[in-house]
Amino acid sequence: MTEAMYGPMQLLVIVFDNPKFHGQIRRELESVMEKGMVRLIDLLFLWKDEKGNIKSMEATQLDQEEKMQFGAVVGGLIGYGAGGEEGAREGTEAGILAAAQENYGITDEDILEVTDAIPEGTAAAILIIEHLWAKNLKQAIRDAGGVLVSQGMLTPELLALVGAELAEAVKFAEEKKPGMAAATP
Repeated sequence: MTEAMYGPMQLLVIVFDNPKFHGQIRRELESVMEKGMVRLIDLLFLWKDEKGNIKSMEATQLDQEEKMQFGAVVGGLIGYGAGGEEGAREGTEAGILAAAQENYGITDEDILEVTDAIPEGTAAAILIIEHLWAKNLKQAIRDAGGVLVSQGMLTPELLALVGAELAEAVKFAEEKKPGMAAATP
């Protein structure tokens, strides 16, 4: 199956209040790319100055042939999921067309949405990265008959938020216990 040639893809949208760019993000991204851990499918940085003027920068590691192939595969898979084999054919064609128009990840609509959403004096980044380190693991899971049914990213911030919500739920339950016990015969 064609999708096995790609590792898992991840979309990241990051907003920077009071951006202080000194090349640290670029250096770290280059480091993980050089080590073969990730491949940059698409990157868009947007800066909105205090007057609302927008500056942007785009980057990718894909050459023109890879862009077309990526567009065809992604379009085909989305089309297959939406409409079976006929959908896959239509999706493949749409994906190739999108790649030919330099739209192989982040759409003009995505750009406008982010540009409108960020306030003056801030910046945003949209990245699509492929996790190359996971390609062999993905294939090994497939070869063993496994099917991915769910995935997500757990960050320290998310875990802290879950912990705070759990503490509130426990506190609420403990406060309700005495009243609930008195009402029970």
